[in-house]
Amino acid sequence: METLPMPLESLSASNGGLDEFRITAPREIVALLKQFQDGNLLLNLNGSNGAMLSTTLWSLDPTRGQLSFSADALAPMTQRLVECDEAVAVGYLDSIKVQFDVQGLVLVRGVGGSAISARLPRELFRFQRRNSFRVRPLLRSSPVARVRHPVIAEMQLALRVIDVSIGGCALFLPEDVPAMQPGMVMNQVQIDLDADTRIVANVRLQHVSVLNPEAKGARLGCEFVQLGKDAERALQRFIDQTQKRRRLMSLD
Repeated sequence: METLPMPLESLSASNGGLDEFRITAPREIVALLKQFQDGNLLLNLNGSNGAMLSTTLWSLDPTRGQLSFSADALAPMTQRLVECDEAVAVGYLDSIKVQFDVQGLVLVRGVGGSAISARLPRELFRFQRRNSFRVRPLLRSSPVARVRHPVIAEMQLALRVIDVSIGGCALFLPEDVPAMQPGMVMNQVQIDLDADTRIVANVRLQHVSVLNPEAKGARLGCEFVQLGKDAERALQRFIDQTQKRRRLMSLD
């Protein structure tokens, strides 16, 4: 199960229970944020008034202590978020969840577009996601997930499985397929991992990561919803066997 975004007050410096996850070194903070900027990875900004905006980190200026997020100045959600003046940002770097407070939100309009400017965070939190041990299926197995598009019911998709764990899987969404939004649940997804392993599960889309332009698609991070015992056993067996095969291949 994923760790849900914490409310603003939960990330305060007085909360000693989060010390093991806390990062305060400026160099480390900038390095993590730069990964989001360089990878054009999605960040969800969650305002205290319920506003939520999926965006990317547009600029990072450690010298001035500022950063900015891409935004559409005319979008109602952008206006609602800026009214909060502060928000919680949540994003993912593979199996790592990164979360931090964003304060001093200001909408900036320019010739090249608009952005939400904010102060560089003084601390951020780095959480290792549960059930995060993942394996990449062997290429010869050509694993796919057969699913109905959560918005376009008549659209049947066969999405390539990038990796899988007991807690969830990552799927590749081609750029020519209509986008999916985090939070959507896809029911009765049939996942064929190899000739001997097929599971059927409900999955919740947790996050969408924009891949490099050459990939021509996005990475869908999905969580299994109440995976059945039989499916869990089959999945664990597949993960164990894949690990063993990869170790043997490395010895050749």
